[in-house]
Amino acid sequence: MGKATITDIAHETGVSVTTVSRFINGNYGKMSAETRTRIQTTIDRLHYSPRASARQMRRRQSMIVGVIVGDISNVFSSLLFKGIYNVLQPAGYDVMLMNSNNSVDQERDEITRLQSQQVDGLIIQPDARDFRNYETITDSQLPLVMVDREIDDQPHHISKVTSDNFDSCFSLGSRLLSEGYDKVVVLTRVMSQISAQTIRADGFTRAAQALKKRAIRIEVGDHDANWLDDRLCDEIGGSEQKAGSRTLLVSLMGPLLFQTLTSLKRLKLNFPDDLGLVSFDDWEWSRYVQKGIYLLEQDPTALGEQAASNLCRQMEAAAGNQDPYQASRSLVLPVRDVPASSI
Repeated sequence: MGKATITDIAHETGVSVTTVSRFINGNYGKMSAETRTRIQTTIDRLHYSPRASARQMRRRQSMIVGVIVGDISNVFSSLLFKGIYNVLQPAGYDVMLMNSNNSVDQERDEITRLQSQQVDGLIIQPDARDFRNYETITDSQLPLVMVDREIDDQPHHISKVTSDNFDSCFSLGSRLLSEGYDKVVVLTRVMSQISAQTIRADGFTRAAQALKKRAIRIEVGDHDANWLDDRLCDEIGGSEQKAGSRTLLVSLMGPLLFQTLTSLKRLKLNFPDDLGLVSFDDWEWSRYVQKGIYLLEQDPTALGEQAASNLCRQMEAAAGNQDPYQASRSLVLPVRDVPASSI
């Protein structure tokens, strides 16, 4: 067994992670003597020692916040950081932006580097599907907000701010497939262990399943242009399409839409005549392509602002020698439809 974590202590003791955190940091409140004894006994038995003392960290306000994004070259990351900076800079914080390059190992290194800088809080667009990768943060009760991507086993008391990825895609998919499209082809490029694109793809797939229609997911990855041309030709330009079948093509991230449009041009496939085209996007340039592309539009700047606002509340709690996670709040921000004639 590896080094025990605060989650292990909570599981073995039969109490919440928050209760264990309060005990470790001397915030006993109404905690019974029996509970305190049980936690201490478990800590001794598992030889648990926190990586950093939360009380020590609270005494050292650095007025620095760390932000880790998956791909700093993506426009989404720029807009997300803009929202974070809009809140933290006026509040007096310096912001250190790090790029994980969608790598769990690199993300781990960046977390360690930022913790060594004694940052007051972290905002992370996570790469790992297992929350155990982030327990060095929660063990030390460092204020933390996860943004954009969702970790399945993330504890409820840890804040996350996401877009309405599933419901927005399920709703649009249900409507369009009910209005005459026979199948939906969903394009993704998932470069990390977890991605909001996976949840969006699930939304369209579930909509198709409910209506007993076909759903095809194409994971583009690092394949070249010819590969995508061949796949789209198979799914859209083949005999089934010529027989009158109507296909809805969905790009689930902005940069992938560029590649999609290039392939459609090479294949001489036009929208909305040969297919319907929808993109989940973060910016508005697509309105200038032909007569515009139908968008599901999220607001990365708002995601950043909400994440930073929650982090500020946590940091205020920590500065007051309180459990920062009591100030945690999870939010799901709306995704809006931007209609256009591409469907």
